[in-house]
Amino acid sequence: MKKIFLILALVITTVSLAQTPEKMSYQAIVRNTDGNLLSEKTVGMQISVLKSTSSGTAIYIETHSVTTNVNGLVTLEIGMGSVVTGDFSVINWGDDKYFIKTETDLEGASNYTISGTSQLLSVPYAFHAKTAGNLKNYKIGDFAHGGVVFWVDETGQHGLVCSKENQSTSVKWFAGTFGKTLAKGNGLYAGKTNNTIIIMSTYAVVGDNGDSYAARLCNELVVSENNNQFGDWYLPSEYELSLMYQNKAEINTTSTANGGENLINDVYWSSTEDSDNTALGFNFSDGQESSILKSFQNRVRAIRSF
Repeated sequence: MKKIFLILALVITTVSLAQTPEKMSYQAIVRNTDGNLLSEKTVGMQISVLKSTSSGTAIYIETHSVTTNVNGLVTLEIGMGSVVTGDFSVINWGDDKYFIKTETDLEGASNYTISGTSQLLSVPYAFHAKTAGNLKNYKIGDFAHGGVVFWVDETGQHGLVCSKENQSTSVKWFAGTFGKTLAKGNGLYAGKTNNTIIIMSTYAVVGDNGDSYAARLCNELVVSENNNQFGDWYLPSEYELSLMYQNKAEINTTSTANGGENLINDVYWSSTEDSDNTALGFNFSDGQESSILKSFQNRVRAIRSF
């Protein structure tokens, strides 16, 4: 009987913050020893929130029984499992460092044989806001949350920021092969899901071949600001790029004032796939989108939500 295992080394970094409080989304890929995707198989998972260090005290533990999809992908929401100990809703995310530990039983029970731990590189803002005494309202052009604010919601407390720097002046969209990734999202926060899908699909098809590509550059970006680290960056959707274009002047002014650089009047990659072979690019010289071969080299500017 073939042994089966969970791919954790790369995709564990794709833990992403949900827009509603009380939960976070997590995804991973499962393969067998031949490298084939483990499709439509139920696995058992235990999720622990560790405090202070990667071997720190588990202040919250929950379990899940989840089934991989046809591509070997498992998806779950941390905070929505069967609680073993602790209360996810009362965690004070602003008072320490936190780590997510995952343990997996590949036969679907609770004999966990595979584990991995990853630090949350930015404070979950929606969670921390519940314990903050005074909430600040943000506006377009503010330098906050690791970058430059270019969109805010009606409360002024949540929105999107872009990096103060370009992550690349010339990089391809894919990592060595054409093919459908299903990264079709195009709207507010859609880039976050797209980025995860691109990383997962690429890893499933070609593994970690060391190639640089647009979504990977964003996924691996870590920005330090005022003793905080922000690591949940992603490649914007085409719509999110259009919002950046509308506020290009404010972004450029704030970026350069804080040691960054301007958005260039050139094409930037979006995370929105157009076909098996093409993805949407956005031209910051005239505000026009276009469908471009994934092997072409374009610019990248990462964003994150707060």
